Amino acid sequence: MKINTDINILGGLSDWNLIETFLTEDMQSIQSKGGTRNFSSIRTDRSVARFEKAIRMTLLSFQNTEIGSIFRSILGDKGFSADTLLFLFWNASYNNDLLHYINKMVYFPAYYSGRVTIRREEVEACISDLKATEDALKKWSAETIQTTASKYLTLLKKFGLMEGTSKKTITHHFLSDEMFILLLYWLRAVSEQSNLLKSEWMRYSMSELQPFLDRIMQKQYTKYFYVTYTGDKLQIETKISYDLIYDYINKP
Repeated sequence: MKINTDINILGGLSDWNLIETFLTEDMQSIQSKGGTRNFSSIRTDRSVARFEKAIRMTLLSFQNTEIGSIFRSILGDKGFSADTLLFLFWNASYNNDLLHYINKMVYFPAYYSGRVTIRREEVEACISDLKATEDALKKWSAETIQTTASKYLTLLKKFGLMEGTSKKTITHHFLSDEMFILLLYWLRAVSEQSNLLKSEWMRYSMSELQPFLDRIMQKQYTKYFYVTYTGDKLQIETKISYDLIYDYINKP
């Protein structure tokens, strides 16, 4: 696993407009256009530069240019809507091994079991267990682990997956038709094997398997992808190019 502290940094990001800024700008161009104050409520260049690295590595790195084009389409059309934030969560989880690991070990077991809350101590225990096998974590102090656990829950709230302040609760999602289609395009791009039933990314559908299968077989989706399901194998082939799919879904 590649371990970094991006969860800590992004959990403390107060101005998410910087994400949109760094789609087109870098620190050099920001400074040439009048400095940080013209782009963000974060006042120091040093702080913005620290956020830039985490934003680029975890949020704005894409499996391919097609996935990047989908994100830009959603953001350009909806701003930082619930749909945009959910897509950003999918992408960040693909890019950040520690985020994905905690999702897999803590968040999704809680989500799919119908639990209401996740305690910070659960996340701390997860990271501490991983520390025993991951060299990159061995230098992390108890304080760093505690901070990361707290910022992880804050980051889930920023993605729209939890709500509340001191006691955060899990929010459950039913994907709109648009986001369900985009999810399948994303799954097709990031899954290393063609059989989606064996893909570790299937849990990001936010749906139990049978309802997911029932939905993917609906006739209304046949214009977007081909589906082959044999009981133990699920394969999809996209019909519309990635750079056109968002506009195709939303055409009048």
